[in-house]
Amino acid sequence: MRSNFKIRVYEIVKGIDRGKVMTYKEVADVAGFPGAWRAVGNVLNKNKNPKIPCHRVIRSDGRLGGYNKGLDLKKKILQEEDFRNEI
Repeated sequence: MRSNFKIRVYEIVKGIDRGKVMTYKEVADVAGFPGAWRAVGNVLNKNKNPKIPCHRVIRSDGRLGGYNKGLDLKKKILQEEDFRNEI
């Protein structure tokens, strides 16, 4: 079950378009595991695949949350993708 969750999270995150974001909660809900937003963060924190844009997942309060390559880089990438925080 855990690996199915991980695969589902990666599929959802791969579908987030450039310049757009989803929250950890939204990813958990779409994955079919409402309330598992911390588990989403844990899965994404371990991701090493550059094809999965983990930087496009943020906190529900609009703050960036974590990123395994550092928050400064997450912010820089989102700015380069022309993301405007509207949460």
